[in-house]
Amino acid sequence: MTIRGQTDEGPKEAMVDAAVLEKLETGFKKLESTPSNSLLKKYLNKDLFDSLKTKKTSFGSSLLDVIQSGIENPDSGIGIYAPDAESYTVFADLFDPIIEDYHKGFGRTDKHPPKNWGDVSVFGNLDPAGEYIVSTRVRCGRSLEGYPFNPCLTEEQYKEMEQKVSTTLSGLEGELKGTFYPLTGMSKDVQQKLIDDHFLFKEGDRFLQAANACRFWPSGRGIYHNENKTFLVWCNEEDHLRIISMQQGGDLGEVYRRLVTAVNDIEKRIPFSHHDRLGFLTFCPTNLGTTVRASVHIKVPKLAANKAKLEEVASKYNLQVRGTRGEHTEAEGGIYDISNKRRMGLTEFEAVKEMYDGIAELIKIEREL
Repeated sequence: MTIRGQTDEGPKEAMVDAAVLEKLETGFKKLESTPSNSLLKKYLNKDLFDSLKTKKTSFGSSLLDVIQSGIENPDSGIGIYAPDAESYTVFADLFDPIIEDYHKGFGRTDKHPPKNWGDVSVFGNLDPAGEYIVSTRVRCGRSLEGYPFNPCLTEEQYKEMEQKVSTTLSGLEGELKGTFYPLTGMSKDVQQKLIDDHFLFKEGDRFLQAANACRFWPSGRGIYHNENKTFLVWCNEEDHLRIISMQQGGDLGEVYRRLVTAVNDIEKRIPFSHHDRLGFLTFCPTNLGTTVRASVHIKVPKLAANKAKLEEVASKYNLQVRGTRGEHTEAEGGIYDISNKRRMGLTEFEAVKEMYDGIAELIKIEREL
């Protein structure tokens, strides 16, 4: 039995080269000796590390590609990324417990339900008088089938994907009709205008940099928006595609309907990376399944004065409270970014409904305080 085990392991040992193994061993020691609350630190023990360190996907990704961002940034909440779709299978023993922890009990035998946007007429305006909600946004991430994720993409593939995406988007009609702006060669005026509108993404933060997700910048990156600037698509920022619907005020219904129309339309033209158990696949394990993040920028000054109360209501509805400009930021002028936290094990409709119900409740409590 032992001998068979050894021969089984034989070819795998040869797959990861010595330099990568050395970096992995050094990285693991650093992880062990550095204080960190990341899920990587919580779940990657020595036995698991030893069982995964020689594995590789057919795209050539190793465990190092998966964990290097979390090793470099001990303040990461999660600490791992998937360099390609296969990583979720090859390194499942590390991804699965982290996914279960983050997505509130989505266990390794659980199966994400089929896509279902539900009855899009259900949601209305959460704040018709405009007293609390500054703006509403719903987005989802998608990956193009047959391509790895950022760390493994060649410059050629980046450009090829950008071409596919801009051609596809140029076919959109009606209120989704718009323009694609490649980042390469973008004029300073256009760039400034897109930054002023809070549309343009900047080159990746240190978490993405450490994960090797920003190579060949700005090659193959671009941004599309419609004429009203209520619908946009990011190409090759963190994910292949981020499809975003947004507008001022609290009309979640209108924002949701626009997103659903767009995603259905794009999906007819480009095949997306999908997994039977995990749903839609993207670069970050927090963003699997529906990949849907529905959020509002909201002013709740009385609740905000009692942060514990705000967090308590939020967690009851599985909501995530962030600063005005998203993760790792503070609330500016008492404005919070509040969104659904769960993206797996429930349908797209249910994910948005959690946010809808939770925000309605927050507004009700704010009124009563």
